[in-house]
Amino acid sequence: MLNEDVRIAPSVLSADFTRLGQELESIRDADLVHYDVMDGHFVPNVSFGMGILKQVKAATDIPLDVHLMVTNPEEQTPWFLDAGADIVTFHMEAQTHANRLCSLIHAAGAKAAVALNPATPVSLLDSVIEDVDMVLVMTVNPGFGGQSFIEGSIAKIRKLRALCAEHGVNPWVEVDGGIVADTAERVVAAGANVLVAGSSVFGAKDRGVAIGALRDAGHRGLTVRG
Repeated sequence: MLNEDVRIAPSVLSADFTRLGQELESIRDADLVHYDVMDGHFVPNVSFGMGILKQVKAATDIPLDVHLMVTNPEEQTPWFLDAGADIVTFHMEAQTHANRLCSLIHAAGAKAAVALNPATPVSLLDSVIEDVDMVLVMTVNPGFGGQSFIEGSIAKIRKLRALCAEHGVNPWVEVDGGIVADTAERVVAAGANVLVAGSSVFGAKDRGVAIGALRDAGHRGLTVRG
């Protein structure tokens, strides 16, 4: 599995796509580019597809973290792998054959990740936790940016880390929703190590400073975690 550190993944859902190249250049200090795919069925919103992902891939060397919020991830995953995804995250709530989908992603040379909505218990991952490189804990209900952080997410991250320890695995733990300096420190202290941030990065005048502030907050969380 992947090694431990604090990584920042700005969500381009909050970027200005009329200035795609400049927006990606402004987050050159990031570790991942988080790319949200929404189908209007699994979540009540529609975003972008493979065509724009290909443009993002051509415009940056930062690895692409593709989050599929769709009802049929097994059908759509090959499309986004072909378009350049380095990590593909599917929702446990939408996938019947999770282990098979992980194998498909790994066979393409990408990292496999699974996401949980706020109301979905960590225990649902028991049969797949050894197959994934990352788990995404949604800290808001997916579909729209700018929502408030759900406080119960802290305990959920701790439960996830306990499940990982039971299985002897150490996947990345990603969080998405309401991530600012304060929540970044607390989720990392609880066990997260990948921070998705949309408006708190792309809403800042200096994106490099915003990314650095989140990274510093995460490092404080690591110190608390010990």
